[in-house]
Amino acid sequence: MQTSLSGIVSGPGLLRRAGAVVVLFAWSVVVTHADWPEFRGPSGDGQVPPRPDGKPLGLPITWSETNNVRWKTPIPHRGWSTPVVMGGQVWVTTATVEGNDFFAIGLDAETGKISVNQHLFHWDDPEPLGNGASMNCYATPSPVIEPGRVFVHFGSFGTACLDTATGKVLWKRDDLPCRHYRGPASSLVAFENLVILTMDGADLQYHVALDKQTGGTVWKTDRSVAWNDEHIPGQMARDGDLRKAHSTPLIVTHAGQPLMLSAGAKAAYGYDPRTGRELWRVQYNDWSTAPRPLFAEGLAFFVTGLSRTELLAVRTDGQGDITDSGIVWRLRTHIGKYASPLLVDGLIYTAAEESFLSCIEAATGKVVWAERIGGKYAASPLAADGRLYFFSQDGTTKVIKPGRTLEVLATNKLDAGFMASPAASGRAFFLRTRTHLYRIEEASPE
Repeated sequence: MQTSLSGIVSGPGLLRRAGAVVVLFAWSVVVTHADWPEFRGPSGDGQVPPRPDGKPLGLPITWSETNNVRWKTPIPHRGWSTPVVMGGQVWVTTATVEGNDFFAIGLDAETGKISVNQHLFHWDDPEPLGNGASMNCYATPSPVIEPGRVFVHFGSFGTACLDTATGKVLWKRDDLPCRHYRGPASSLVAFENLVILTMDGADLQYHVALDKQTGGTVWKTDRSVAWNDEHIPGQMARDGDLRKAHSTPLIVTHAGQPLMLSAGAKAAYGYDPRTGRELWRVQYNDWSTAPRPLFAEGLAFFVTGLSRTELLAVRTDGQGDITDSGIVWRLRTHIGKYASPLLVDGLIYTAAEESFLSCIEAATGKVVWAERIGGKYAASPLAADGRLYFFSQDGTTKVIKPGRTLEVLATNKLDAGFMASPAASGRAFFLRTRTHLYRIEEASPE
């Protein structure tokens, strides 16, 4: 099944058109409209699902430290992971600043009270994040939640499954090697009976799928790109910077089959998520890619990394190395290096670090507009109720009306700034700053 670039956005098992939600039962897990089960939401693309009755969600447009804050809870230590929301619970991960200890924290969604603070892993001598790692921390990968279980991940420092009712640890893994060097960042992806990990380090680069029930390895696939960075001088080559990546895969339906889109260093790939088999790849000269891919109408959209930072549109029906045949268009103008892009009604929106927001035609790569809106962006944006929300590192949120001209609807500010991407559930945003977790919601109508 393919999707139209005009008004339909696809994700794992979910199509959205004119306010309707259709669940593809063949391979997806059914989620309710009020849940935020993983990084970038139920469809993995930042789209907040509409209400089944077609009415507006009622998410707020304006807020501040003194307006529309339902609760505000300090989160100990440090973490950039997205909150996940289900069944009246919110879960986040956190770790000590030095990376010695790692935790899962569960909160009551109504009150903000911490109900679970589970210590999971300890490392005596974790590798320091190193110079240039101010964008990362030891608890950047986001969890995945489903009925009764939450899966948390800290890269090679450990992965665990917890019972959401009790906080009890059901299984753990801390034996999956990867030298992240500047810290782990790729989030978990759930698919059928699997939870899939992305380990793109300075030494090893691979995907591994674990059984949800037991944590046992089901398949493991190494990245296939050939490395040839011996000619690169300097510390970056010696430390393996050019082999790292931080992106999270996106699983979509293409031609009636599941397809996992994954961006790594030097190449982006299409995989069969059931087996880990590589289907195709497209190569580029870049590294440390962070944004999650997008998909629509047979095209995958990849950001290549930190050096050249191109946005590529790639056909997903190829086989093998499709570098020469699969790229439909490429763009280097004001592409966000950290925040994932949004795709709404055939237009891609990308927030760059130098305060630019760009609007790009998904079918052609043509830049519709590129305007300064202020701020630097690491958190990935949301689309909801005909509005786009962009969360900057200084705590400012710009609310934008989508379309072929820039229209700013509101500017909001919270303390401490955003590194974690947001979540939404019902009428509320769950926003994690560097220090606190907020429930942002307008008072219930009388």
